[in-house]
Amino acid sequence: MHLVDEVFAGLVACRDACATRRQLLLAPLPLAVLATAAQASKINPSETAITLPNEIRWVAWSGLPPHSGEMATLYGGLDKPGPYLVLMKWYPGYMSAPHSYATDRLSLVLSGTWWVNSGADFDPDATVPVPAGGFIRRVARTPHYDGVKKSAEVPAVIALFGIAPVELQLVDPIKSAWRQL
Repeated sequence: MHLVDEVFAGLVACRDACATRRQLLLAPLPLAVLATAAQASKINPSETAITLPNEIRWVAWSGLPPHSGEMATLYGGLDKPGPYLVLMKWYPGYMSAPHSYATDRLSLVLSGTWWVNSGADFDPDATVPVPAGGFIRRVARTPHYDGVKKSAEVPAVIALFGIAPVELQLVDPIKSAWRQL
């Protein structure tokens, strides 16, 4: 039994020593956090541009029904040559008419559920729900439509990336580009 007592005493000593070492190692942590925060405040905006959520400027879609959607341009622009990144906010009860783009368009659902489908025939009941975190690639020159069903409780926010200028082509240019459900 003497050996068991020695092993137990060794474990207790090791536990106490480890606790002391842990305290010594963690003691400077608050200073490190403060130093990191101080460094973060010294970011050069010409090298790293930060836009906080409350600084994102949303504007209503022009020429479309009121309260159908909003857009926020984060990078580039839909009419400027080169890459763009925009946020689109789709309100419940609205969908786009079937249309296509001249270049691929990459979409990431950030919140809510976006309902999507491909094809030239508009059928909202045939759309597929894509929840937050879902990714959609729209292949250039292929017809598709999308939006948020009327039964949704919240809008869907989508991040869209592509190459501009955006050339939207309606499948049926005689009909409205926007559908209220």
